[in-house]
Amino acid sequence: MEGEICFLTLSQLSRLVRNRDVSPLEVTKAALARIDEVNPRVNAYITILEDTALKSARDAEKAIASGNYLGPLHGVPVALKDIFWIKGVRTTAGSRILADFVPRQDATVVKRLKESGAIFLGTLNLHEFAMSHTSDDSPYGVVRNPWDMERITGSSSSGPAAALAASLCFGSFGTDTGGSIRSPASLCGVVGFKPTYGRVSRHGVIPLSWSLDHIGPMARSVEDLAILFSIAAGPDRKDQRTSHIRAPDCSKGLAAGIKGLRLGLLREHFFERADGKVRETVCRAIKVLEELGATVEEVSIPHARYAYAIGAAIINAEAISYHEPYFNARPGDYGEEARARLEVGKVILAKDYLRAQRARTLLMREVQDVFQKVDILVTPTSPLTAPKIGQRMARVNGVVYKVRKITSLFTRPFNLTGNPAISVPCGFPSKGLPTGLQIVGKPFEDEKVLRVAYAYEASTPWHERRPPMLFS
Repeated sequence: MEGEICFLTLSQLSRLVRNRDVSPLEVTKAALARIDEVNPRVNAYITILEDTALKSARDAEKAIASGNYLGPLHGVPVALKDIFWIKGVRTTAGSRILADFVPRQDATVVKRLKESGAIFLGTLNLHEFAMSHTSDDSPYGVVRNPWDMERITGSSSSGPAAALAASLCFGSFGTDTGGSIRSPASLCGVVGFKPTYGRVSRHGVIPLSWSLDHIGPMARSVEDLAILFSIAAGPDRKDQRTSHIRAPDCSKGLAAGIKGLRLGLLREHFFERADGKVRETVCRAIKVLEELGATVEEVSIPHARYAYAIGAAIINAEAISYHEPYFNARPGDYGEEARARLEVGKVILAKDYLRAQRARTLLMREVQDVFQKVDILVTPTSPLTAPKIGQRMARVNGVVYKVRKITSLFTRPFNLTGNPAISVPCGFPSKGLPTGLQIVGKPFEDEKVLRVAYAYEASTPWHERRPPMLFS
């Protein structure tokens, strides 16, 4: 049992801990041993909190033994992207700028996870300040994809995706400004959920773009996501943009089925730009949803093709508003890509920013119109499987793209609109590398998005596969 503990999903482990079939201390020791063995190859962690984790595990064990069980995260080891404040723990945002920053308080997400009894294993690597999609420019080293160690994980939540795929933690949270939860989930064969904008508090999370940043869970199963999301979501006075609509316990209705749901297939911009093998894989996934009782019709969002450019103008302008004091004082301490994006942000004019926001409004209206016809949208999460580390350009269907652009081509539209969206593994179309199905819902219908993803996952084997490196 001990050797298999780390390969369990969060929900599987939670049931064992609740029934006292395994102890939090046993689990935490196994997780730390696996981190010690595997992390030097994957480089998912920036900071490992061994002493703190073991103390928390002992405390959880005593509490559960005395009948004070707190719920499904009690005694379960997790790790967070190194962009969330954890009181007394270095929080670097993957940068030299904040290499010595130690928060004096917890982020709201961290506070809620601690209150639920979760055990923190450490902080996870990312692209510097969450500013790109490769993580190969990090001062803490490149994160490697467990499915092929010479390939990227996607970014910026690269550490969480790699840690989950390599069984180095049981759940995580990342940030998603243009696809930085869903893209690495797709490329690493795990599940990642971007909830409705404002559903999860951003207090204590180092920002990239205040109007596009989303906080969401990452895990190895949809049930795990539902547990993490239900604990973290909800109003927060410390984040004025957090919704006052309380999130339901999404873990309770997952198995309700999808019969009668209307799915919108976005061929224009999305399927048309996907690699042929990825497109075929995702089409087979949609057939599964049809067999489960959903209906499918083609729909269109014309302005989605401009989403990358719209998002770039907004992100770069909003990023410099946060970084300007650091950037003016220490420009040489930023990596090449972050520095270039901030330089662009400095010269974006107010009229250009406002034009981008107006174009964003047009996109939002188009998406609202589409959701008058359908309940859910389905697309590939990424146009391609994981590129190689250091690769700057990728050719898809005869068109050459920058790697940092193409990995977020299908995800960024839904940051601009704020809709809930998930990536769930749907196959291995090329060289044993995973890809994801993106499922998008109406605002505040997060539970429906999770339900569709759960129905698909329960009918397919992809989430059960492990990277070959786990056995090497």
